[in-house]
This record gives sequence, structure tokens and C-alpha cells, in this order.
Amino acid sequence: MLASRDNTTVYIGVTSDLKQRVFQHKSHLVAGFTKRYNVDKLVYYETCGDVISAISREKQLKSWHRERKNKLIERSNPEWCDLYDNI
Repeated sequence: MLASRDNTTVYIGVTSDLKQRVFQHKSHLVAGFTKRYNVDKLVYYETCGDVISAISREKQLKSWHRERKNKLIERSNPEWCDLYDNI
């Protein structure tokens, strides 16, 4: 999950290379939602064994209300720190 600097906007996506994909968002190389809303702070991530599981989990998370997403983030990252340098 990526968040905007003020944590008001959250983006959920799937990738096979997290470090590279977050770098693309941070560099604003990806046109669309994250670039438009300046969403480039990695605040939460999970790993999955295969792409089918990852896509299923992505759809599940996207269906959640914002409050539930926030609680998920805050369980492992209560300060909403950028985790990019730790991956």
C-alpha cells in the first residue's frame, strides 16, 4: 500500500518487484492515480507465494472500507513511516 504524504490517500497494487515498482512511483514514472495524487510513500506490504494469491488479496483489500485499511497499516506501521528504504 502506498499513501500520500499526509496519509489521506491510499493506493493498493500488485507487483513482482516491490522495490522497483515503488521507485517508479516515487520518480513519478507511472502515469495515473499515484502520480496525480502524489501517492508514493510505502506504508504496508505483504508477500504472496504466487500471482493468483496476490491478486486475490489485492481485490480483498481494495474492497475494505478505509478505516479497516488504516487499522491494517497501523498494526505494523503505527507512525505511517515510509518503508521503502527497508525493503
